[in-house]
Amino acid sequence: MAEKRIMEIDRSVNPARRDFLYYATAGAGTVAVGAAVWPLVNQMNPSADVLALSSIRVDVSAVAPGTQLTIMLAGKPVFVRHRREEEIALARSEAVTDLPDQDARNPNLSDGDLASDENRVVPGHDAYLVMIGVCTHLGCVPLGDGAGDFGGWFCPCHGSHYDTSGRIRKGPAPENLHIPKMTVSDGLVLTLG
Repeated sequence: MAEKRIMEIDRSVNPARRDFLYYATAGAGTVAVGAAVWPLVNQMNPSADVLALSSIRVDVSAVAPGTQLTIMLAGKPVFVRHRREEEIALARSEAVTDLPDQDARNPNLSDGDLASDENRVVPGHDAYLVMIGVCTHLGCVPLGDGAGDFGGWFCPCHGSHYDTSGRIRKGPAPENLHIPKMTVSDGLVLTLG
């Protein structure tokens, strides 16, 4: 008799109520998983100090010819080089077609512009070269002040040589040193980022 009564109870379950319970349980599970996963995803966002340094202004008018200033932008070194006339002449004597990477790597220009020296310098100020100082091979910081076989920068970690315009000339690095997004004022104040 008890078995018959249990069967009667099972038959009396409302299908709409059962569907509601399934959906409510699935919804609660989704919210719980989202609440558990969100901190893991959110911790990968840039920290407040990195976001605060995503754009900076730098007065480069006092950088003497033949010297380099290194500043930090979003956690990366940026080289500001005031090149001498010999360095500019050396960079402009090279044919772009002889370069391993012929792309200017300059977000201030159109995509696909050639890596001529004119396309890599601060607009209107050909003596100033501003580049992100991270080797394009494995992210090391190259040495400057005429290092390497081409008088520019040299990455001692794996032997990448860059010329006086920051273009890759020899070694495993696949690309030229990248130029940051920038604007320049008349007084040589650069806004980077």
